[in-house]
Amino acid sequence: MSIETIRTIQAYGYFILIVFLCIGLYGYFFHLHKSEKTGRRNYEKYGNLAVNDDIDDEILESNSSSKQ
Repeated sequence: MSIETIRTIQAYGYFILIVFLCIGLYGYFFHLHKSEKTGRRNYEKYGNLAVNDDIDDEILESNSSSKQ
């Protein structure tokens, strides 16, 4: 294989990777928007985690898998 062929394959691979990552990112944004709009999650609460990180602050969500 010549160096030009390798560079061409590398360019196509890079382009396909970028397209795949963009589709994945937009899909993730759509998922976040849809789950917040339907009321399954409130991501504004998670935005305050850096501010409200004291040991006595209230818990955002209880872990449903824990048996206490």
